[in-house]
Amino acid sequence: MKSIKIRLELNNKQTTLANKHAGVARYAYNWGKSVCDNAIQNKEKRPTAIDLHKKFVSEEKQTKDWLYDVSKCSPQQALRNLDEAYKRTFKVKGTKYPRYKKKGQHDSFYLEGNIITDGNKIKVPIFGWLKCSEILPECQIKNVVISKKASHWFIAFKIPFEPQIYPKNNGIIGVDLGIKTLATLSDGKTFENIKPYKKNKRKLKLLQRKLSKKQKGSNNRKKACAKVAKLHCRISNIRKDNIHKLTTYLAKNHSEIVIEDLNVLGMSKNHKLASAILDGGFYEFKRQLEYKVKWYSSVLTVVDRFFPSSKQCSGCGNIKSDLKLSDREYICECCGLLIDRDLNASINLKNKAVSYIASACGASKQLSSFEFDDAVNQEVNINVQHCVSFM
Repeated sequence: MKSIKIRLELNNKQTTLANKHAGVARYAYNWGKSVCDNAIQNKEKRPTAIDLHKKFVSEEKQTKDWLYDVSKCSPQQALRNLDEAYKRTFKVKGTKYPRYKKKGQHDSFYLEGNIITDGNKIKVPIFGWLKCSEILPECQIKNVVISKKASHWFIAFKIPFEPQIYPKNNGIIGVDLGIKTLATLSDGKTFENIKPYKKNKRKLKLLQRKLSKKQKGSNNRKKACAKVAKLHCRISNIRKDNIHKLTTYLAKNHSEIVIEDLNVLGMSKNHKLASAILDGGFYEFKRQLEYKVKWYSSVLTVVDRFFPSSKQCSGCGNIKSDLKLSDREYICECCGLLIDRDLNASINLKNKAVSYIASACGASKQLSSFEFDDAVNQEVNINVQHCVSFM
């Protein structure tokens, strides 16, 4: 299955109805949280999603007629999400306790039923036909999630998808992430870090200053807040678009991609570089690669974070322990190799994956990167021809 998220173009009536659905979903979630918290405080068994829904229908819907103005799926799914949140809290380590939802923050709701697509329009229950900004695929859709980001509404759903087999022209590639250049490949290619937050920082500062001077609760403050949210959304979209282009290129054209397991949380504690590190979107880069390698029949290898990719010489293997962050060129004291720091790290990541495969195959000596690339290319081409013959 593949998820698709597309922007909606709603009229005033549809926007009002979407706000009602999001409000009912938020109300049901907060009501269920208060019921669960009271049960936990009184040392009673926490009610399940089914128990919460039965109580919600018998108590709340009998006294509040406005709950019938929206689809029944909206509060039902909100209570299911609350139940899953409590389960993650007590089972998954490091998960935060569920908190109350606020109006205007992460507004979303769930719909299911007879859903039909036609060109750039989609028909959903209660709403009817909704206009989208893109052409929709013609397939069977069981349910959708409509969410709001900044001042725009988006619709998300899943469609059946089969991974495509692409003939790879390149074998294994090492990728080193950085601040100055977003990615440096082991073949010498570099991809620029566009730094959207840094470029829009001055404009964001001016808008936030105007927002702070508006009277709380006024319409002018709401307008100023919407402008700030719109700029934040634009910065996020620019960053994601740049990462999408990079990850698609890597997954389509390389049979194996080697990256380093970076400790982004620990790196962001350096207050001088925290803004630049988070502006690069290192975690988003890894997240996108994890599912795109499945789409394009590639392999993702994550090297341990304690591997000294920057301090190790890619020529002789010597480790330079006194290498500083300000040293942008790597100069080996043993073999005299002079190479860019990021390029040296990407080559080391590639050689690390080569040594993994050589040891797994039982090779008596480590294969060179050129020998390994030839072997990988031959194997990929044979697999592609084999799959095409059966299609």
